[in-house]
Amino acid sequence: MKLQLKLMMLVSAMVAMPLLAADGAKPGEGSYGPRHEACKADPAKCQQERKAQREKMCAENPDRCKEMKAKAEERHAQCKADPAKCQQERKAQRDKMCEQNPERCKEMKGQVEERRAQCQADPAKCRQERQAQREKMCAENPERCKEMKARAEERQAQCKADPSKCRPQGTGAPAQPRS
Repeated sequence: MKLQLKLMMLVSAMVAMPLLAADGAKPGEGSYGPRHEACKADPAKCQQERKAQREKMCAENPDRCKEMKAKAEERHAQCKADPAKCQQERKAQRDKMCEQNPERCKEMKGQVEERRAQCQADPAKCRQERQAQREKMCAENPERCKEMKARAEERQAQCKADPSKCRPQGTGAPAQPRS
């Protein structure tokens, strides 16, 4: 699920790059431009705009759209076959981003820590929020929901077979700290 979400984010980012360039924002610089600030204020609106932009691009250039989808699927298959390699690549990308823009990196790490603290303080609220997000996603994309449920059931079976490879129930913390 996380990998597929990250692939969707990658495709969205590829589509959004021309929009960022149009705003005058330059990747790797401190300023992200007015679009970034607007998206921070209303992320749902930006998500809808990116989706509309992607659909428009696919309608105008279906070959390019198919090519992007094929690359995303290929990448998904590669990461499924070798998750450690993809994890290392994501870490390298994160490290590069943090090197280019330490303020943004510090801000993002702060947001993650803040959210983690909120969820540790009130795990029931976080579970409810995640459940609401899942229900919304399932209503919007039932096929993806079926895939996620199948993976969750597979993971539960794996954890039942070897609990040492899974985090203890109810902790909400990752099994290994991320860097």
